Amino acid sequence: MEDEKIIELYFERNQSAIDETDKKYGKLIKNISRNILNSLPDVEECVSDTYMQLWNSIPPKEPPSLKTYACKIVRNLSINRLEFLCADKRGAGKSCEIIDELAEAIPSKENVEEKIELTALTEAINSFLSSISTEQRIIFVKRYWFLKSDEEISSELGVSLAKVRTSLSRTRKKLKVYLIKEGYTL
Repeated sequence: MEDEKIIELYFERNQSAIDETDKKYGKLIKNISRNILNSLPDVEECVSDTYMQLWNSIPPKEPPSLKTYACKIVRNLSINRLEFLCADKRGAGKSCEIIDELAEAIPSKENVEEKIELTALTEAINSFLSSISTEQRIIFVKRYWFLKSDEEISSELGVSLAKVRTSLSRTRKKLKVYLIKEGYTL
């Protein structure tokens, strides 16, 4: 079913909207959450919460892309769950390490809130990403948006593990330099 029809079902408050969303994007939504969280019960909870949030936000929102909107919701919910797990020192695994990798290249939350709006930082990162090669951008996004392991990225792209790790290291350093040049304090 087309996204527009599924969104119409949400506007009609027809519960089959959730079923249709799950049929079309359920596997993607689960994979995004699974890449962030290590626990199947946590993944299932985030997926369920994603459908609830879609139901509660459409209407009034009418997202131009249901896929993008659902992916953004599940990613945010999964990261929030991961932060909760990490804060409680429950050992959420290597996902916490992935987030920590970027800490040295991106300003802390407190500095962002004090000096600039989050949207400005997002625009700066997007501008940076558009300035690097497609391969570097794909590797970077797979790691830091989808939270995939170096090994998964290597396998998916058919490149060596060393190439993935080198690319990530260099891209983080370039991002740090870029953000400092743009006036961000790290």
